[in-house]
Amino acid sequence: MPTSTNPHTGTELATHDFHSPAQVEAALDAAVEAQRRWRTVPVPQRAELLVSVARVLREGREHYARTITLEMGKPVTEARAEVDKSARTLEFYADNAERFLAFEEIASDAEHSGVRFDPLGVVLAIMPWNYPFWQFFRFAAPALAAGNAAVLKHANNVPGCALMLQEIMDRAGTPRGLFSSLLVDTPAVAPLIADDRIAAVTFTGSTQVGAIIASQAGAALKKQVLELGGSDPFIVLADADLEAAAATAARSRFNTVGQSCVNAKRFLVVESVADRFVELFVEEVRALVCGDPLEEATQIGPMARANLRDTLHDQVRRTVEAGAKLLVGGEVPAGPGFHYPPTVLDHVSTDTAAFTEETFGPVAAVTRVADAGEAVRLANASEYGLGAAIWTRDSALGRELAAGIEAGAVFVNGQVASDPRLPFGGIKKSGYGRELSVYGIREFVNVKTLWIGSAHQ
Repeated sequence: MPTSTNPHTGTELATHDFHSPAQVEAALDAAVEAQRRWRTVPVPQRAELLVSVARVLREGREHYARTITLEMGKPVTEARAEVDKSARTLEFYADNAERFLAFEEIASDAEHSGVRFDPLGVVLAIMPWNYPFWQFFRFAAPALAAGNAAVLKHANNVPGCALMLQEIMDRAGTPRGLFSSLLVDTPAVAPLIADDRIAAVTFTGSTQVGAIIASQAGAALKKQVLELGGSDPFIVLADADLEAAAATAARSRFNTVGQSCVNAKRFLVVESVADRFVELFVEEVRALVCGDPLEEATQIGPMARANLRDTLHDQVRRTVEAGAKLLVGGEVPAGPGFHYPPTVLDHVSTDTAAFTEETFGPVAAVTRVADAGEAVRLANASEYGLGAAIWTRDSALGRELAAGIEAGAVFVNGQVASDPRLPFGGIKKSGYGRELSVYGIREFVNVKTLWIGSAHQ
């Protein structure tokens, strides 16, 4: 059964029962019926629901943030920011959905022709624990605005958040059945994907599980969006503002306790400035406040689960044994919970665990490079392609190098992050499809050609 565990203390918070097969069947039937009605609702009225959900989130901000922190361990200040970002995204789509979904006139040999954007139906969302609210709402806001229904299968270690999302949607006045949060175990996912009542699937999580989801959805010939793992490069060139780069590097690597697919993970630093950058970076890392994630001053809380910490520590151990230099951190602390200190590894070679594997936790790997060309080559020497950052005072050079980076997003002199105004997603083993912006709302629609000939021939 799904269990909530406090990662800070390691103690159990609550256990929940899985929904029964009968409850799942009823939810799917209700979703189909609700979506049939919802698709006929004008987009401005759908937008009113999004505004209502955003209002509920803002009103319960402190309560929701505390629940996020208790279940998955991120600092409460970051949990509040997650709730706020979810509300802003709902409001963004409320403001822009009608424009994004408007009929597009396209000239042809018809009297009138163009493209409609019609909903697909019921979309199954399989979501992770690291952003238990934001990951859901960045899918749900555009999907619901487009006229779809949503069924959520959340990660089993955040059942409290999963049930709270249902409460939020209900409180906001969501039509009965249009959204259901189902507590189901992993073996129940494949039958859900195959069910004829599910029209499409979106998944955020590991590359390994994503491949399984893709094969199951592909076998059923269902549209899917996959946002998977990442090993984002953070390139520091010789002319970079090193102080700004180091400060941003610390935020980019260690927010959400390093447990984000879009965290910077591999720091590729030109040799001529590497010593100074590393010195500044380590200063920033040593200044991070670790502790109880419910304390306002805490910047680094625990990792979400013990097994994640064990995997991360093994990656650190193997990388150090292969010759990397441990500058700070790298030891499992005594005491309760699943804490791991912010860790920096220098002189990381390209054949070691911290370079070739996704390090999902508070560990930064610094690799020294000769020049910008080698930095780009090594940035692309990964099976992942989610985000990348380039630091240089020469914006034209940054733009030029970005063209050669194999990633879904490149940020020059900034921290890679998602923004509802911009598309988000990856290439290679980081997945496919896009979330957010106009591209995200059009993932789960039928792009339908409409051709109208003259009535008088």
